[in-house]
Amino acid sequence: MLRCWTLVLRVMVKDEIKNFFFSQWKLEDKGHVHMQGRIVGGHTAAPNSIKYIVSLQSTRGQHFCGGSLVHRYWVVTAAHCNIGAEHMMIVAGDYIVNTFEGTEQYAKPHRLVTHPLYNRSTNNADIMLIKLRAPMVLNKYVSLAPLPRQGTGVVEGLVCRVSGWGYNSLGVGQAPFTLRTVTVPIVSTARCNSSESFNGNITANMICAGYRTGGKDACKGDSGGPLVCGGHVYGVVSWGNGCGDAKFPGVYTAVSKFRRWIDQTIYRSYQRCTKY
Repeated sequence: MLRCWTLVLRVMVKDEIKNFFFSQWKLEDKGHVHMQGRIVGGHTAAPNSIKYIVSLQSTRGQHFCGGSLVHRYWVVTAAHCNIGAEHMMIVAGDYIVNTFEGTEQYAKPHRLVTHPLYNRSTNNADIMLIKLRAPMVLNKYVSLAPLPRQGTGVVEGLVCRVSGWGYNSLGVGQAPFTLRTVTVPIVSTARCNSSESFNGNITANMICAGYRTGGKDACKGDSGGPLVCGGHVYGVVSWGNGCGDAKFPGVYTAVSKFRRWIDQTIYRSYQRCTKY
């Protein structure tokens, strides 16, 4: 029922924007989850230790997705985080969302570039680039995310790290929410696609990661946030089934499958060379 829950998500996202209520985006149908609330089984990250992570926020300052700064003018995130450029603000250098710390940088999107193969029903190619109106300034709080080369893979068992912000709706008000992180091992596509797990719904453009025993998961990390393996952003938080379920690892968009597209999109406007 992937088509059903994904379409329901998009309708609910638009309603959430209209109401500016992002306190808990745990939208699910039969356990399938797209946008979630908090990292499971992880811990608070050291202040400003993950300098390339950005917070996608509503124009009223409500966090709803994560992303990675890959160029001073560009952010990579999940395609299903597309709520329209007019509704977004990108915040770099953040650590505790909803609390001003003096390290933040803000930029409005200039345009959103969703991958042309993105499929809302299957979640294939769930990746998007955001062009910023103004560049982020690189400093001790903000840096660029290293990306893998096109077509490079990650082996089963490799321990990677996923990070994101999380918060719950606590009555009327909201507490500050600090960046959290958790380590998860890569799961083979064969096991992730088995009849006991995702039963063939994992495409070649996806990566699975999670423990056999469950308990630690990106299921409740922010969508669009980075899965980092060996110092490079190999995954973008995409979707899952439940939270921390031993049978269902977290599912990420495989960034290395789209590195060429990322580079072409970012640098196309800079390419003015004449071929001889």
